[in-house]
Amino acid sequence: MRSTAIVLKLKALRARFPDLGWPLPSTVVWQRALGDRWLLVSALGLLFMGWIMVSSASVDVAQARTGDPHYYSIRHGLYVLATLITLVAGSWIPLRLWQRYSPWALVLGVMLLVVVLLVGREINGSVRWIPLGIINLQASEVAKLCLVIYLASYLVRHMNAVRTEFRAFLRPFLLMMGMGLLVILEPDYGALVVMLSALLGMMFMAGVRWYYFVGVVVLAIVGMALIAYAEPYRVARMITFTDPWAEQYGAGYQLTQSLIAFGRGHWFGLGLGNSVQKLFYLPEAHTDFVFAIVAEELGLFGALSMLGLFVLLVARIMLVARRAELRGRLYGAYLCYGIGVIIAVQATINIGVNVGALPTKGLTLPLVSYGGSSLLISGLMLGMVMRVALETDSYQPKAPRTQSSSRHADARTSSRRRVPPAGSEAPLYRQPTRRASRFTHLGDH
Repeated sequence: MRSTAIVLKLKALRARFPDLGWPLPSTVVWQRALGDRWLLVSALGLLFMGWIMVSSASVDVAQARTGDPHYYSIRHGLYVLATLITLVAGSWIPLRLWQRYSPWALVLGVMLLVVVLLVGREINGSVRWIPLGIINLQASEVAKLCLVIYLASYLVRHMNAVRTEFRAFLRPFLLMMGMGLLVILEPDYGALVVMLSALLGMMFMAGVRWYYFVGVVVLAIVGMALIAYAEPYRVARMITFTDPWAEQYGAGYQLTQSLIAFGRGHWFGLGLGNSVQKLFYLPEAHTDFVFAIVAEELGLFGALSMLGLFVLLVARIMLVARRAELRGRLYGAYLCYGIGVIIAVQATINIGVNVGALPTKGLTLPLVSYGGSSLLISGLMLGMVMRVALETDSYQPKAPRTQSSSRHADARTSSRRRVPPAGSEAPLYRQPTRRASRFTHLGDH
């Protein structure tokens, strides 16, 4: 009886405050609150697998740096717990709030990119982190999400202009140039590539004409080439990744050690915890090169399993976006497209670097690598995707009023009218007229 009363009270609160999106303790509502079960399964699988692999890859490094072999494992576990909290929080926040405050989200992203240049902490020659006590906030991670939040709102507001006018198409790229300049000053070229890819992907999915992209893509490639050749160490990276064994003990050391890890793994790996490359041979084994440790300890089977989870995750995000687009929930659709591109591009670059297909970049593997900022932002992004799935599934467009339904409604209304007395010219009361809402002609985007 007590549990029934609690459920009734929660239902009353949900009816009174429907925008908060509180999940209720019933099977149907919980199933809807999950948004997309396969998306949740793939995300939890990557989080759990990442925690196990970070714990394995960081034991000796943690012992040498802190004296506690479980230091990074415990911290990563706390980050995973915080990621789950941000995921749930993101699934509770209504999309209309993200859309309404999207300009302020953009301002926040730009401010963080400026602040990190002023008070940021330098690690390995890059100023990318803002010290916040127990965690170092990576400004570019927040800026990527802020850009997607704002761009989704921009595409909804200027959809027709973006598709037909080159000027409206160019405005987001001018904004991107300003944010990209701040990212270059850190420097964080991997984040720049991810942000530009998200911008191009969202514009393409919005239906922008393909030939608009030609000039922008050419300028982007030329600009990145000039940036790469401006510093000698970047030129060395571009050259050595094609033949890392020529600089086995120089610029190609990290990549050769990663390839050795893949070679040791064979089909089913050396076993969990039995990696040799993590014993100070492979630098950043628990962060940027954790996928190489996965291949070494779990073999080709483990590496393909993790890759399959990423494919499933991105596919479900794109499916949620497509369903939202078909139902007219355009803001949620473009938001999911941007988030899907971010996760797909970042995972592709990280795995490509690990296998030697791309030059070395400082990008983590989403939901897997050690790092608080990346995990928290990834959790928030997935929570937003689940919110899109929830609002899309619960959205029911109003059915048009048919002639038969109108006739029955008029009959019911006329039966409730009072008949005036004989000889009177006016009724005792006047039937209230229905005024059409001024917003009924607007679509719910």
